[in-house]
Amino acid sequence: MPEGHTIHAIAGRIEHAFGGTRPEVSSPQGRFAESAALLQGRELVSASAAGKHLFVEFTGDAVVNVHLGLIGSWVVHPGPAALNPVTGQVRLRIAGELATADLRGPNVCALITPEQQDAILARLGPDPLREDADPERARTRIQRSRKGIGELLMDQAVLAGVGNVYRCEVLYRHRVDPFTPGNALKRKTFDAMWADLVRLLRIGLTYNQILTMDDQIDEAEALIAAGDADTVQTELTGRRLGEHFERRFWLYKRTGEPCLVCGSKVRSQVVAGRNLYWCGRCQRRH
Repeated sequence: MPEGHTIHAIAGRIEHAFGGTRPEVSSPQGRFAESAALLQGRELVSASAAGKHLFVEFTGDAVVNVHLGLIGSWVVHPGPAALNPVTGQVRLRIAGELATADLRGPNVCALITPEQQDAILARLGPDPLREDADPERARTRIQRSRKGIGELLMDQAVLAGVGNVYRCEVLYRHRVDPFTPGNALKRKTFDAMWADLVRLLRIGLTYNQILTMDDQIDEAEALIAAGDADTVQTELTGRRLGEHFERRFWLYKRTGEPCLVCGSKVRSQVVAGRNLYWCGRCQRRH
């Protein structure tokens, strides 16, 4: 399932390609045809993300809410529809003079009102990539829970946008025992993890890659500071993950392999429906 940085990146591409225009809206597959017809002739005002929800706002108080789920994808192709023939089961197509966006296989694709959008936002925890994020809301919910922090980080009502890769890697980066009860997690530990998630998700947003290894993070931030990351971003459409950096992690999907710090075997266990990876020797902090 795409993590929060991916959804924010898609929102940015859509707004850049269609914001302030009146694009053609259709449903080649047919499942969104009635709602697509209602959007014809309306201006696309903005696109935004909160956690794993994406919102595309049109004039007339019309909002398209998309949740990609496990298999969904939204690709923004350069060029008009004439240069981008429909392939596969396209639920929603937004087409303009400069770009064509195709949505396939989403878990949710619904036309909603601003009030319904507000209700969705109210159910979500703070998103580290949003300007209005209040980390205190997440910390309060964590402190009130006896569930393990490894489980709580996957709860979108606690903290929105964090998926399994970020969960495993940020806990390892701060040496936190993933089974620490939320009400036993120290404030300084939470604050450090939140700040790290803000940093990591912003990098992920830029490169459409999850980077958690220190050497890759330093290189990525140096490229951003020099303005050289812009050329990487212009090539991204959402068709596939970014490829600028080698895909490697501290422990994600490395069950049974040696920890890169202490050499102990990386462990794994299903927690909150996904495989949690951790190092029993390194991760002892609360």
